[in-house]
Amino acid sequence: MMSVLGSIGNSVYEAFSMFWETLWALVLGFGLSGAVQAFVSRGQMRRVLGDHRPVTVGKAGFLGMVSSSCSYAAAALAKSLFARGADFTASMVFMFASTNLVVELGIVLWLLLGWQFALAEFVGGAIMIALLALVLPRVMSRRDIETARARLDTGQNEVDAQAHHDQPSEDLDGDDPNGEAQRRSLAQRMRSRAGWSGAAGYTISDLSMLRNELLIGFLVAGFATVLVPTAVWQSLFLTGHGFASSLENVVLGPLLAILAFVCSIGNVPLAAALWGGGISFGGVISFIFADLITLPLLLIYRKYYGTRLTLRLLAVFWAVMSVAGLATEYLFRALGLVPPAHPKMIAMEGVAWNHTTILNIIALAAFAVVYWLYRNRERFGGGTGYAKDPVCGMQVETAAAPATAMHGGRRLSFCSDHCQTRFVTAPDRYTVGFRATPTTVRRE
Repeated sequence: MMSVLGSIGNSVYEAFSMFWETLWALVLGFGLSGAVQAFVSRGQMRRVLGDHRPVTVGKAGFLGMVSSSCSYAAAALAKSLFARGADFTASMVFMFASTNLVVELGIVLWLLLGWQFALAEFVGGAIMIALLALVLPRVMSRRDIETARARLDTGQNEVDAQAHHDQPSEDLDGDDPNGEAQRRSLAQRMRSRAGWSGAAGYTISDLSMLRNELLIGFLVAGFATVLVPTAVWQSLFLTGHGFASSLENVVLGPLLAILAFVCSIGNVPLAAALWGGGISFGGVISFIFADLITLPLLLIYRKYYGTRLTLRLLAVFWAVMSVAGLATEYLFRALGLVPPAHPKMIAMEGVAWNHTTILNIIALAAFAVVYWLYRNRERFGGGTGYAKDPVCGMQVETAAAPATAMHGGRRLSFCSDHCQTRFVTAPDRYTVGFRATPTTVRRE
């Protein structure tokens, strides 16, 4: 009994050590992400994603990078962009970039696995997006795409009609029709408390949205590092067979991601455990990229686009993730950038008086300021035109919300249909302290 409790304690401590090692990076990454999101209009995104020419694909990738979000929110936003007229391939590129080409992911990769993996995230991500832009238009027929758009149109038109009724002063693309926000220069907004309190709102909402993924990711990685013998991992990953080993590993990486269903930045600690267990460099990269094909997301794609299109998306996504991981591995081998050996165990130092602790103290102080701005955002004039998703806590533009529902006479905005479904199923669970009359919920 004591040995079991000791193993559990060691696993939890290893998970906490990983968290402590990356705490300052998480605060920095989410802070930067919130600042960028606060100053980029979703309506502007849609208007520049009308086709899949190389220039447009590049813009979609850049806009995805600056719209860092969890996998569920990224899928919902890509769906909304597509439903409102954006090109399907450009929308998918945007979704890939918003979960894989983000600063906070790169920093955490650097800390847990090394700078080579952080660099590989961006190099491999660019390869993956180029492959996606090349393959997807040739696999998805125009008829399938138009069928998927028609499938979304009915629900989207209902949302638009409700938005016109409830919020006639707001532009449905997320822009201010009076042009007030556009007239204010970026420099003016960055000098105002309103602008930074809005950025703080994004930072806090993103952390709230991803807290479960982060918790699960660190705990799974902690238990996997301490309890799973290296021999078990080595039995999964083919080694010592040259190209065949590399190919098997990059194909197996996405499969493990599907089964683990840990998405977004939460899969990095598990990737560290897999690297310690013997998976190849390319296998780690393909595993990290595969947060967009976890089982819950596949079910969401089926709801959005139908079974036929979802199966094609799964095949294309899996293929480009694996090929990108393989190409990145061989490119880095040629440049001598692949780490020479796998560590016996990914073990963190825990809490000690060192540079990490100093950085964490500074980060926690900065986070206190961010939280203060968030708590006072209404007083400073920030957060106008936004609502908080009652399920995951994400900050959502009310005029361009991917999903909405009526509850107690009030219109609630959600980051995705996933959160809307959870709310409709059990509204009382998410309305503690919410002033509303009878618990009557209606989807829109």
